[in-house]
Amino acid sequence: MIDHFTQIGFDRQILFEWLEYTVNLVLAGNSRQGVYAALDEFLSDKLAVGSTAKRNARDKTITILMRIWFDGMPELESLRARGLEMIRQLPTEKHVPIHWGMSMAEYPFLKSVAANVGRLLRLQDSMTSSQIQRRVREKYGERETVSRATQRVMYSFVDWGVLEKEGKTTVYRPGIISHIDDPKLIAWLAEALLHANPDGRSLLNDLLQSPALFPFILKWVPPNVVEELAHVQLAHQGLDGDLLILRKN
Repeated sequence: MIDHFTQIGFDRQILFEWLEYTVNLVLAGNSRQGVYAALDEFLSDKLAVGSTAKRNARDKTITILMRIWFDGMPELESLRARGLEMIRQLPTEKHVPIHWGMSMAEYPFLKSVAANVGRLLRLQDSMTSSQIQRRVREKYGERETVSRATQRVMYSFVDWGVLEKEGKTTVYRPGIISHIDDPKLIAWLAEALLHANPDGRSLLNDLLQSPALFPFILKWVPPNVVEELAHVQLAHQGLDGDLLILRKN
């Protein structure tokens, strides 16, 4: 059976502008039908132009956008609500880490791609699309759909500004690196990463230094502060570090 942690799901290029538009629709209090209709109109001249197919590229893209910011998994409802509130309070240029965290929590496939990108960028200044695709296929299978989805995720990263693509080549380099020192946002990102882990647990230092967060440099936050600000519990303090576990609702 395909589950949350083995499915791809995020198999479209998702532009930052589209995520922002979706969030604004949700924050304005629109119903599910209202959000869908507005997105359908907004994307009508960008995706599947003139198509009458029930499940075309536009519909699939809207599904991803709405799952991230409107009606995704019930266990992510609190994380989503707190993410929306931070977006309401922060300027647009500060929104990328919040879209990043929510997308990873809903689509662990995106976290897998990001982690492989982050690991390679720690070893070298640039990488190719094929290098990332090969590593992702090792986990998700030798399927063309995996390669296509991986490439579309990387195209999304370029649009979000966290990767740069060298012209028409398949070579990618790091994009904008953001320093994050807000404990509330750091704790929220740590919680989002835990939702993308199958066992819902991790050492705090591993979360803060995760290669899946390669576009961000996170200030170290005491574990008790993370526990206070996020829906996690501090389960262990010892030689191995501080273990964080998602709280059961």
